[in-house]
Amino acid sequence: MKNNLNWIKENQAINFLIKFMFISFGCFVSAVGINAFIVPHRLLSGGVSGIAIIVQYLTKIPSGYLVLLLNIPIFLYGMKELDFDFILFSALGVFLLSLFLILTRDINKTFFIKDILLSSIYGGVLNGIGLGIVLKNKGSMGGTDIVAVALKKKLGINISSIAFGINFFIVLAGSLINNIEAGLYTLISMFISSRVFEAILQGFDRKKMVMIITDKTEEISKHILNELGRGVTFLHGEGAYTGDNKKVIYCIITLNQLVKIKSIIFDIDPRAFVTIIDAAEVQGKGFKNTI
Repeated sequence: MKNNLNWIKENQAINFLIKFMFISFGCFVSAVGINAFIVPHRLLSGGVSGIAIIVQYLTKIPSGYLVLLLNIPIFLYGMKELDFDFILFSALGVFLLSLFLILTRDINKTFFIKDILLSSIYGGVLNGIGLGIVLKNKGSMGGTDIVAVALKKKLGINISSIAFGINFFIVLAGSLINNIEAGLYTLISMFISSRVFEAILQGFDRKKMVMIITDKTEEISKHILNELGRGVTFLHGEGAYTGDNKKVIYCIITLNQLVKIKSIIFDIDPRAFVTIIDAAEVQGKGFKNTI
């Protein structure tokens, strides 16, 4: 019994250490993206870091300190709505992001890109990578990330869509304070960031929902089970014109299995009717859970 408890504790410690390392790396990447590409051109960022950057432009107070301060009321809200582990790792993410923003604030003195469009693109890419890594490891960088995750649990909307909507109004306010051109370039950066972030969060090996109408349901389903190792569900359908009852094969696969499943289907039944749809989120046996 004691050995089992020790093994569980060791596993928990290892998992915590792994998450800590990934969250640290994600925060560092985001901080570099902000200080190397966003701040030098007086662009803006989304969320609390965006508000902190606006205040930094106006008051010269380093954004790292402001990120910590502005997150206090948001954390009080998040503690009521979200899991303790998520709040714990989010607190860690806020602290690390603030620390790395302070440590890398002079990076533009040794590394500076003159082209504002390139800065918008690469700032968005790095920010998206950093945010995706942190959220992938069940944490966040605080601010609107916490609000977005809470709203997703309540409304089921994609985190990136919620964050982009919130950030749009932050950038609009910042554009009025700073200038419209900077705001427009910021929107480019934020759009790229949201797409990169979503790709990392969902994984580049995207999922597909496949529905198959065929007269050879049993044969096709057996090949899918045996050759792809994917579960199959039979849905009962009825033809509106013929009135015939048919089994419809329902299956979720990964993108790299798409060619194989089409080969299985049409080798067995060339007349099969197949619908393939992007699956935004898949949870359950055989698939990793996402936030």
